[in-house]
Amino acid sequence: MALVSEFLGQLTLSYGGEVEPKFPTVVPVRDFDPEKDAARIETAIKTKGVDEQTIIDILTRRSYEQRREIAFIYERLAKKDLIAALKGALSGSLESLMLGLMKSTAQYDASELKASMKGLGTDEETLIEIVCSRNNEELLEIKKVYRETFKKELEKDIAGDTSGDFAKLLLALVQSLYEAGVKRKGTDVATWIAIMAQRSVPHLQKVFERYKSYSPYDMKESIRKEVKGDLEKSFLTLVECFENRQLYFANRLSDAMKSKGAKEKVVTRIMVSRCEVDLMKIRTQFKKQHRRSLYQTIAEHTKGDYQKALLSLCGGDD
Repeated sequence: MALVSEFLGQLTLSYGGEVEPKFPTVVPVRDFDPEKDAARIETAIKTKGVDEQTIIDILTRRSYEQRREIAFIYERLAKKDLIAALKGALSGSLESLMLGLMKSTAQYDASELKASMKGLGTDEETLIEIVCSRNNEELLEIKKVYRETFKKELEKDIAGDTSGDFAKLLLALVQSLYEAGVKRKGTDVATWIAIMAQRSVPHLQKVFERYKSYSPYDMKESIRKEVKGDLEKSFLTLVECFENRQLYFANRLSDAMKSKGAKEKVVTRIMVSRCEVDLMKIRTQFKKQHRRSLYQTIAEHTKGDYQKALLSLCGGDD
């Protein structure tokens, strides 16, 4: 890793302070009538056998703020909590998806991180996906929500559940404490971590371009040659997200749906967490990369009410 380390050590990084534009597939509905929506959901839940279609139609086509308003009115109307009512009425992947939609993006990410560190063993894949694909602004919000919800610091939980350089990298990303222009001495991995944790995307994109002329391998090939395991996966995720974050999510969705017994947890997580952020752009990248639309792929690899909910979040065919 000496070559990579030497190259990265020569860099001075600057933060990209601009706010990323949003490309959602789920937007606030016009002529919003929360009373009517709440009443329709209550009727759907009370219907014999549950009318899942109505619940899907409403909750997947309202923004988070609108869903919150529906939940507030539902409680007044039905004298019970909407989340508890949905838990009682739905099951399986559809239930997970609908309950996910009742959280803000940051709340959902925080709860997914918590779940990935619960019980026996850590779900490193989820940890890597969330921590390495969110920008600094998103991570700050996740940390705040994590503290409010679980009365614990996200860093402490990560430190308790991971170890070695993998833990150092995740903590550096979550803490976002490195100042611009760090030139560190120390082990090669420490240099990589310091550079990656800066995360000024436009700058790093130029870095990777320049790296190609400096090395016989591109950045991803160098990573594969020089680090292994969870650390390798983390670095690769970071590089993929720096190069094209929406393409990273498009490929994750494609892999999850192609795998035997579609990895519904991954599909649900990406669709729920990105539908009000950049799912429209993910859709575009999906079609470009995989020559099929995300909509068609969901239709082919999922089924039932869960499929209907995903297609609704997808927001149309390309």
